[in-house]
Amino acid sequence: MNENVDMALMEFEENLEKQFNHLIDELMMIRVGRANPKLIENIKVDYYGTMTPIFQTGNVMVQDARMLVVSPWDASMLKAIKTGIEAANLGVSVSDDGKIIRVGFPMLTEERRREYSKDAKKLLEETKIAMRNSRRDCLDIFKDMKKNSEISEDDYMTLEKDVQKTLDSYTDKSDVACEKKIAEIMEV
Repeated sequence: MNENVDMALMEFEENLEKQFNHLIDELMMIRVGRANPKLIENIKVDYYGTMTPIFQTGNVMVQDARMLVVSPWDASMLKAIKTGIEAANLGVSVSDDGKIIRVGFPMLTEERRREYSKDAKKLLEETKIAMRNSRRDCLDIFKDMKKNSEISEDDYMTLEKDVQKTLDSYTDKSDVACEKKIAEIMEV
């Protein structure tokens, strides 16, 4: 095949990889009743006039299954970090002892678990739509190549099957990741 085909296939696969990684990152942000630093580390707080993610203002550690501890590097940031976590409205309890901030995660109710499962399914569907759009864009490139006689009809059919096989692989990986997250959410 020609160089343009290889570039289009490579770009298609890179897009699918980005979309899959975005799904994984978003799924990690869904609360499952256990303490996870990812849930608060990107909350932005006022750090001397600049909105800065919490992980850049102190250490975020898991103390136990239901408790995170934030140790600010600058003690004067304690109140701003605490306020930022409370403002994020995550349904957690936030307390401080003058040196560190404790973030407690309560048990999730059945209703909340179902809600989070729906959120995970919605993220999965959005990812699949984005992946199908990438497939369409890639196939459009190949259709133009076929129209301009850069590739033959047989080459186009082969490429179409390859693109679909790659898409199926990524959607399967996405399904598995989402099912795993839902199982984690529903676990009591």
